[in-house]
Amino acid sequence: MIIGTRLRKLREDKKLSQGDIEERTGLLRCYISRVENGHTVPSLETLERLASALEIPLYQLFYEGDEPPALPNLSKRQTTEELVMDEESEKEMRFFEKVRRLTSRIDEKDRQLLLFMAQKLASR
Repeated sequence: MIIGTRLRKLREDKKLSQGDIEERTGLLRCYISRVENGHTVPSLETLERLASALEIPLYQLFYEGDEPPALPNLSKRQTTEELVMDEESEKEMRFFEKVRRLTSRIDEKDRQLLLFMAQKLASR
C-alpha cells in the first residue's frame, strides 16, 4: 500500500479537499498533493498531523480494519538495570540477597556480633 493513495482515499471518504487539510494542518496544498501522488514521503510527525486533520487514529493510515491490529506476542523486555547488570554483579546480588535472608533469621544479639566482626575484618 502506498501511503499517498491511502491518504487520498481517507480524505475523499470524509469529503474533504486538499485545501481543507491545508487549513487543518498548516501544510501547503502543493505538499499534500505531492504526498498523495507519491512524490514525497512524509515524516512521522507529518503523518500525525494528517491523521489529526482527518480525525482518525494514526494506525488507520496503515491499516484498513475497524479495530487496531493485534499486537504480536513479544517476549518480556529487560529493564535498563537488567541490561546494565553483568554476570558478575548478578552473582554478587544473589550472594547479598542470601546474606540478607539469613541474617534476618538470627536474633538481634547474634546479628550485632556478626556486624561487629564484619566491621573489624573490613577495617584491616
